[in-house]
Amino acid sequence: MHTEINIFDKPIERIRKTCELMGLGADFDRKLPELETHLERLVAEGEISEERLTVSGLTFVKQA
Repeated sequence: MHTEINIFDKPIERIRKTCELMGLGADFDRKLPELETHLERLVAEGEISEERLTVSGLTFVKQA
């Protein structure tokens, strides 16, 4: 049995929901590819906290 765990699933879903609540749903959709790259870079640098990835991702979407 093979189970794949994706560390990005929860942070991206939380970011999406928060952006929708803030009226930034279109920004989220437009920036999703760059957001994924941003989160991948953080994980490559050693970040594994879903909460920190979420906060960093929200900050990225809001300012990028």
